[in-house]
Amino acid sequence: MSRRSKTNRVSLLLAFGIGCLILNASVSGQVQTQTFTTAGQPTTEVTVDRGTVVLVDGNDLVVKREDGHLVHFSNVPESARVTVDGQELGIHDLKPGMTLERTITTTTTPQTITTVSHVTGTVWSVNPPGSVILTLEDGTNQAFKIPEGQKFNIDGQMTDAWGLKQGMKVSATKVTEVPETVVDQEKAVTGTMPPPDPPADLPFLVMVVFPGDVAFPDHAPVVSAAITPAALPKTASQLPLIGMIGVLALLSGLALRTVRVRG
Repeated sequence: MSRRSKTNRVSLLLAFGIGCLILNASVSGQVQTQTFTTAGQPTTEVTVDRGTVVLVDGNDLVVKREDGHLVHFSNVPESARVTVDGQELGIHDLKPGMTLERTITTTTTPQTITTVSHVTGTVWSVNPPGSVILTLEDGTNQAFKIPEGQKFNIDGQMTDAWGLKQGMKVSATKVTEVPETVVDQEKAVTGTMPPPDPPADLPFLVMVVFPGDVAFPDHAPVVSAAITPAALPKTASQLPLIGMIGVLALLSGLALRTVRVRG
């Protein structure tokens, strides 16, 4: 085999191996992979929306928010529940005038997923600095993409991809960290019954009947009663007049006695 043919064969193997890198790395028993998840400090945000039920039509609900905007909720599921005065109500139990309050609690948790992969094998071919084909312990060849800055342990000495040679037995550990954010939402809907309607103001029927103005039918009994004027209370008395006469008589007697004494 010519040197050029051997080079082409190696290139084809590299291309095929790199294309199958992810699949081979996941199924090979020679590659040991461990994954760790580290959670950060979660943050919580609470949002409260309020509105009044305007229309309930089947599974469609129209609510008027506090800002006056109408919100249409179409195809509300039968499983949706609203807690009203301690009772769980469904969409068909809602009535116009009910006040609804939806509380949405959003919890955001940052996470870091750390993956540690460890592989051991013999260098079959190397294309520094991008890739290497290793012969694993089970005799299969597997291609690996070499991350930037990756180091290999060769007989206790660390080297990069340029230091790899065919036939070297190497081991390498790859550590990757992928940040992600987990968002969890909890929704709770509560409500209150509409206020009771105020009592209706019923009109009073007042009828005034004047004698002689109404003709009663012949079969209706007629009750007549004599109207007597009410007597005024008796408040006058003759006692003050008698007392005044007595006082005048006493004064007259005193005056006559005084005249006699002087005479």
